[in-house]
Amino acid sequence: MSERTERTTTAGTAPTATVLVTGAAGGIGRTVVAHLIGAGYRVVGADREHGDTDEGCAAFVTGDLAEAKTVTECFATARETAGEAGLAGVVHLAAYPAPGIVAEDETLRANLLAAYLVHQEAGRTGVPRVVAASSASAVGLAWADRDLHPAYVPVDEEHPNLTVDSYGLSKVMSEEAAAFTTRRWGTTTVMLRFPFVGAGDRLRERLDEVHRDPAGNRRELWGWLHTEDAAASVAAALDADLEGHHVINICAPDSAALEPSLNLLAAHHPDTRVREGFSGHDAFFDTTRSRELLGFTARHTWR
Repeated sequence: MSERTERTTTAGTAPTATVLVTGAAGGIGRTVVAHLIGAGYRVVGADREHGDTDEGCAAFVTGDLAEAKTVTECFATARETAGEAGLAGVVHLAAYPAPGIVAEDETLRANLLAAYLVHQEAGRTGVPRVVAASSASAVGLAWADRDLHPAYVPVDEEHPNLTVDSYGLSKVMSEEAAAFTTRRWGTTTVMLRFPFVGAGDRLRERLDEVHRDPAGNRRELWGWLHTEDAAASVAAALDADLEGHHVINICAPDSAALEPSLNLLAAHHPDTRVREGFSGHDAFFDTTRSRELLGFTARHTWR
C-alpha cells in the first residue's frame, strides 16, 4: 500500500510535545492515541490502514511500517508537524499481534523489521525516546507448541527465554533491536511487555473463557490488562525520568482466573518455584519494575 498523509486541525491550545504513534488504528493504538491527546500531546498517527483513528490527530500516514519508505514518511510528517520543538517521542505499536495471522516467517519478518526500522529512524534523527509494545509472549510460554513451565513465579523481566514460536521470537528480537538502538544512538528505549489486552466485550469474552476452562489459559499464565491501563502505561513510559534501555512487565495486579493463584500453579505448573509473597489471586507476572521505574500500577480489576 502506498503512503497517504492526511492533515487535520487539532482544536484548542496547541500541545507542547508531538508524538508519533505507529499501529494507531489497532485495538491498543486507538486507546493510546485518545489517551495521549487527552493528556495534552499532539499526535501523528500511522498504520497500514486509516481506520477511524485520526480524529484529533494532527496528521495520519498510511503504509506498511515494515517498509523503509513508509517509516521515512512517518518521521518526516511527524517532524514537520512538531516544528521547531522537534519530535518528543515515538510510540511503536505496529505489529501482527498474534501468530497465525500470516505465515510464521512473515510474522517474524514484519514484526522485527518494523521495530528495527522505527527504532533506527528515531535514533538517526535524534528522537530522545521510543516506547514500544513487546509482549509477555517473549518469555516463550504463550504460543509454544508444547507445555512449557516458568522457572519461577511471579515471572520477572530476567526470566530465561523459552521461546519456540516465531511470534515470541519476533518480540525477543524486537527487544534486542531496541537495546541495539540505545547502544548505537543513545536513544532511551522502553519495551512494555503486555499480556492479553482488552476491554468491553473482548475482555468479557476472555474472562468467560478462562472461568469456564482455566487450563486453556495456562500457557498465558492467566495474565490480562485493561486497554485503558495499557494506554496509561505508555504515557507513563513517555514521561518517566529514564535513560538507557528497559524491558518492563505491564499487567493487571490479579489473574484472570477464579481460582487462587497457588491452586492454579499446583494444577498446571507443579514444579515451578514460588517466590516470596506470591499468594491470593496475584498476577503471575512481576510488576515491580513498572512501579519503580515508571511509577505505574494498573488500576483496573475485574473482581
